[in-house]
Amino acid sequence: GRSALIAAPILLLIAALEGGPTIAASAAAATETAPPAIADADIREYAAVAGRKVAGRPVGGPYPTADKVLLIVRDAKGYPSIAGSFGFPVKQPLRPPPEGTLAVIRLHQRSETVVPGPTADDLAFVVANRLPLFVIGEWARPAPMWEVAWVDGAVRYRTIGDIGEIGPWQD
Repeated sequence: GRSALIAAPILLLIAALEGGPTIAASAAAATETAPPAIADADIREYAAVAGRKVAGRPVGGPYPTADKVLLIVRDAKGYPSIAGSFGFPVKQPLRPPPEGTLAVIRLHQRSETVVPGPTADDLAFVVANRLPLFVIGEWARPAPMWEVAWVDGAVRYRTIGDIGEIGPWQD
């Protein structure tokens, strides 16, 4: 039932975070194709709303100044859903997400770039995983957001508005 749907992504997340062997996904997940390099519109809109709801909330755990990371999957009905969320050390590059993840949201507490936007680690994550990454800046209200994706053989990013409206791709 529902508890099995919740438990599988959590176990995948734990295995990925610990760097241990990946737990086999359900038969449905195994038959899925690789996620697109650019997020579908519903995933982007979901990230814009769900990600910004988390902005400004404290992070529990061993990292007092952690970034927040959310993993997006599709639920049993095909709707975007948060499969896991956790605090992550600020200057540590993200590890590859568990199989079945469609996109990742990373909320930065502070701007680390001269011009606000994705960090070098954010860009490197997309280059390595070819998976959409949404970056949200917690340092401002409303929280600025960018989509980072693999587009035409290069990593590019664009701004995302409050309800998922998009700006032009930038290098």
